[in-house]
Amino acid sequence: MTFQVFDKPMCCSTGVCGTQVDQTLVRFAADLDWLRRNGVQVERYSLSQQPSEFAQKADVRTALQTKGTNALPIIRVDGKIVCQGMYPSRNLLASWGHVALQDEAPASTV
Repeated sequence: MTFQVFDKPMCCSTGVCGTQVDQTLVRFAADLDWLRRNGVQVERYSLSQQPSEFAQKADVRTALQTKGTNALPIIRVDGKIVCQGMYPSRNLLASWGHVALQDEAPASTV
């Protein structure tokens, strides 16, 4: 299973940088890490850093031509767009990735 995230132009690969960090991006980055830890392949592309990835995918290109950058972020799962224009919740990611939601133990402080 492969998730592909096509982000709006950002200053870095996750958008979690600078002095005013968008908490939605922090949550989403953590959710993508959670997917990876659960065996899901995740690829993330930024329009400002990898524009060719956007151009190579016909459905992503069409969404951008139709809606402009309002279509972003675009989330694809196994080559099919499942979400546009918003960062989905962990519950949605889990559903699309067939990953069971579990309460994770807090990180050890020892």
